Amino acid sequence: MSYKIAVIGGGPGGYVAAIRAAQMGAKVVVVEQDALGGTCLNRGCIPTKALLAGAALVKGIQNASQFGVEVKEYRVDYPRLASRKDKIVAQLRQGIEFLFKKNKVDYIKGRGYIKAPGKVEVTTPEGKVETIETENIIVATGSEPAIIPALGYNGTTVVTSNEALAWTEVPEELLVIGGGVIGCEFATLFSTMGSKVTIVELMPTILPMIDSEIARRFSTVLKKSGVEIKTGVKIQSVEDKGGKVQATLENGEVITADKVLISIGRSLNTKNIGLEECGVQLGSRGEILIDQHMRTNVPGIYAIGDVTNKMQLAHVASAQGLAAVATILGEPTEVNYDAVPSCIFTMPEIATVGLTQEQAEARGYKVKVGKFPFQALGKAHCIGETEGMVKIVADAETDRVLGVFIMGPHATDLIAEGGLAVAQGLTAKQIAHTIHAHPTLAEAMMEAAEAVHGRCIHA
Repeated sequence: MSYKIAVIGGGPGGYVAAIRAAQMGAKVVVVEQDALGGTCLNRGCIPTKALLAGAALVKGIQNASQFGVEVKEYRVDYPRLASRKDKIVAQLRQGIEFLFKKNKVDYIKGRGYIKAPGKVEVTTPEGKVETIETENIIVATGSEPAIIPALGYNGTTVVTSNEALAWTEVPEELLVIGGGVIGCEFATLFSTMGSKVTIVELMPTILPMIDSEIARRFSTVLKKSGVEIKTGVKIQSVEDKGGKVQATLENGEVITADKVLISIGRSLNTKNIGLEECGVQLGSRGEILIDQHMRTNVPGIYAIGDVTNKMQLAHVASAQGLAAVATILGEPTEVNYDAVPSCIFTMPEIATVGLTQEQAEARGYKVKVGKFPFQALGKAHCIGETEGMVKIVADAETDRVLGVFIMGPHATDLIAEGGLAVAQGLTAKQIAHTIHAHPTLAEAMMEAAEAVHGRCIHA
């Protein structure tokens, strides 16, 4: 079998790359040892959002009285919610298979191994070995939850997000180790469903990777919802004590829980797939080093997604896949990593794009900042969600928007306008002078842009 492009990995990077390659006339094959869709569809983005949609409905029921709706009694049937999640995942997975057939993308289920540039060996689940000849290889093998042995992972009471997504009941007490995106989303989900949740984070604050003001405000919101947060402290040990789990902190404090969720980052799937044997250069964490066109140091071998030395986000993997294919087929394309939106599906939602004020100043920019609170927005009051704000960071000299940060209702949808502004170099005045429909949540973006110049109307 001979191909123009062979893609190892069928996640949001791999399958998108394959479909685009086929659309551009290339003969392409995808090799995937697990289910199509990768972590994002099967054990990440989609299943968590399906569960969080249920949590949002519970939250709505809890707040129904403020709308004059009295709900006398309700019950969360978590197994049915989990079953709905599984059906959504299966349906979307079938959608990828349909798109492969529609675009004439070949698909081989099995583990891919790069024998040499231009040659991929595939071992199928039945043990059969096939060899693929290809002009180009795109590595898109993704990542898995990172595990530290001292944290006592056992897959039952001490788990990663993989196992937590398979739960069919809500734990009474949940300890979340790691206050990053995954940890905060699961804390939101299970605290809303009735769990007593504690987050332990080694860094001084939860969500240390985002705008510090937004992170502080969200920490306050999470605490008000009943989640206990312990920051700047290390877990010394985790032990299973006959059905209960005891976590001992370095300060001697002991936390007891029914379940412990480890959410401390991701480990990269770059081992035992032939990279080092082929001379592909890796970084200290095992990440594949790529240039601006997704090329490795070995001609004909490209890499995209979580396995690279860039950003670990599904939509980044897809963008890299499109760029890699375009480059292979004669249209060299880059990805603008400064304009990548990042979304956190907590309650309220958080979304960011571009440079924080601190990052911008570190790069030598003089900045102006505009803020607008949802508390001052009519539509936010109408839907009963007034927590949060929009924050815009702009270059004081050119007025170009450098970053947008949102905490509030539908932040993950609203960030698209911010992404467009950062990617296209729009100014705060251009956003402010664009008429935004009233009453909408999007008006908060316009008002924050006006606030950059001290001309905000409603706050």
